[in-house]
Amino acid sequence: MGPMNLYFDIRDIFRAPRLALSGKKIFIFLVGLISGWIAYWLLTYLALGLAGISFSSAWKEFGLYPCLYAAGCGPWYAQVVYWIGIIVWFFTINLACTAVARVTYKQLKGDEFYSAGDAWKYVKKHWHPVIFTTISLGLIIAFFMVMAIIFGLVGKIPWVGELLFALPYLFYFFGSVFTVYTAVVLITSLVYTPAIVSAYEEDTMGAVFQSYSVTWSQPWRIILYHLTLLPLVYLGVYVFGLFWYGGFKLVNIVLGADWILGMGDKLNNIVGYASEIVLPPFCIGSKCCSLCGLHPVSTGDISGIQMFAGGIVAIFLFLLLASIISYGLSILSVGETLMFVIFKKKSDDDNLLERKDEEELEAEEEESELDESTDELEKTDSTSDADEKEEK
Repeated sequence: MGPMNLYFDIRDIFRAPRLALSGKKIFIFLVGLISGWIAYWLLTYLALGLAGISFSSAWKEFGLYPCLYAAGCGPWYAQVVYWIGIIVWFFTINLACTAVARVTYKQLKGDEFYSAGDAWKYVKKHWHPVIFTTISLGLIIAFFMVMAIIFGLVGKIPWVGELLFALPYLFYFFGSVFTVYTAVVLITSLVYTPAIVSAYEEDTMGAVFQSYSVTWSQPWRIILYHLTLLPLVYLGVYVFGLFWYGGFKLVNIVLGADWILGMGDKLNNIVGYASEIVLPPFCIGSKCCSLCGLHPVSTGDISGIQMFAGGIVAIFLFLLLASIISYGLSILSVGETLMFVIFKKKSDDDNLLERKDEEELEAEEEESELDESTDELEKTDSTSDADEKEEK
């Protein structure tokens, strides 16, 4: 198959929900989301322990969704551990976003058989720019902030300080403007780095340059395209959640109905117990989750085996809820990848779908080496046949 026919304008953004509705892409995000959540959950409960809160008390209050600041700030070292968990979760999602962006890019090029395993192999090889691009831009901002502090201290020197402030004032001004611009580029890089690394195969310095370039050359398209993409994300997640909720309700109606000899109170106990585990405490009894107030409610008289079964059901419900979030992230990732492909076509007249990526080049190189080996083998065979004929 050849590359997908794109308009290379805002109309292509409307493809995002359809292209994102892929078990492969949702599964990639599900793996990244759950992996990051496990790290966050463990480090947050460790931070709560460092803050003097016992695990039993923290579990009773937060369950699967702990937050250090909801229980008080705690000492500085507890906050450090907590923020490490947040950062790990963020970068885990970013790596998953890179994998999905790579699958999307290959799909746009016509390769429908590029697997999740191939995408994770690519991420394993190219994870450095995904993480260090953000860090590099943060260090640039930090450098200018430190220089501002130093110049401020120099300005306090009597007599000379006033002159040292006044003479290079333009240098201070343009340095400040560049710092503000870099802060905007930092936000852009958080959005587009996975697409840049996946579609353009850039290293850290290249990703930093592309982030500056996109921010400078496409500011209005960035805003306009996101005003189009974000409602699509909301609509897509809403419809996807409705289908999941419909299946959830149908299972409860069929298996829990007494008039067809269903499970009745047993199902209420199992699913009610599972829902109380999975739903965040702030969702129970509210309308912020489609399951709240509509799921079976435990009768309170629940046996040990029903609690065990409820724990198993809770795992599946948690995965289902995570898959809804994963689909939303998939729409975002696909949309950002489409945007970057459009931006490169608009700004540089560079159609990324016609470029040969590194995997295609490696495949061609391997094929060429195989052909050379075959030719050499054929020459050797022909030489051997000639020698045999001469001997005869």
